[in-house]
Amino acid sequence: MSTECIDDGQQDLTRLYQDHHPWLLQWLEKRVQDRLQAEDHAQDTFLRVIAAKDTPSLNEPRAYLTTIAKRLLINHWRRNSIEQAYLARLAAYPEERVISAEDSAIVLEVLREIDELLNQLPAKVRKAFLLAQLDDLTYAEIGRQLGVSDRMVRKYMAQAMFQCLNAGF
Repeated sequence: MSTECIDDGQQDLTRLYQDHHPWLLQWLEKRVQDRLQAEDHAQDTFLRVIAAKDTPSLNEPRAYLTTIAKRLLINHWRRNSIEQAYLARLAAYPEERVISAEDSAIVLEVLREIDELLNQLPAKVRKAFLLAQLDDLTYAEIGRQLGVSDRMVRKYMAQAMFQCLNAGF
């Protein structure tokens, strides 16, 4: 790869950042209502652009940046939702059963990893897995809820279990 190509790519990224960072920051700040959080998300958005390496020729750079930023926001809100649910559940325990802050941080990180893993699964596979694991439903009950056969539920569960095993869970 020639240095000329690298320089052109670097110039394109620099121009993209200079031309659109202020706009993206303002767009994000309207959604998160927090300047520092908006700055973090804007930086993460541009880091994703850099990490993509094969940045396409952008006819609509703001649409491209918005798509990346929206995905980051969805992940952020989902992680916050998990954290709030965990903290609410933890608060319901008697004081003598409360775990240390360090253990709590570990549990939250594992929950986030599981959430990320599950979100990589197709919707019906994820739903079948959660119904089996959280609601303790039989495959027949899951099949009725999802409108699929027991055999399909078995396939869904195998796919989910395989994903969990590959991730080390």
